[in-house]
Amino acid sequence: MRTEGDVTEFHAATLPLTLYVSDTEAYVHELQARVPSVYVVLRQNEQTDDLPWAVALVTASPYEAQDYCDSAEELVEKIPMPEGLRSWIASFVDTYYEEEAFVKRRRDKTRVDRVDDGIGDARIRQASDVYRAPRRKEVSS
Repeated sequence: MRTEGDVTEFHAATLPLTLYVSDTEAYVHELQARVPSVYVVLRQNEQTDDLPWAVALVTASPYEAQDYCDSAEELVEKIPMPEGLRSWIASFVDTYYEEEAFVKRRRDKTRVDRVDDGIGDARIRQASDVYRAPRRKEVSS
């Protein structure tokens, strides 16, 4: 597309960006970033020697991008979101995002400290000290 100094910019591919209702929390997280971005997942291109990488997918979810970063087979690049794309994703989030209410976990009232199930070593025959480690018998000569 263009060259400036030692940097050449290529158009690698045109891929669809699909948004999912189940990922709206991830989109909210990305839209709140200092520089909202989309993530391009690249895979090694074994078909040609001219371009070593082929574009596999584009995602707006930082969580999905992290999943691809965990494998060593793909390269993930973070690209700043254009304003039009940011508005489109924000509109999608406004339509479908439902914040989950925080529910504090309550503990069971069951008392588990009254049962000595599984304490000690089964190789110890005496009941006096169940926490003692077993010792070998000493053989006197």
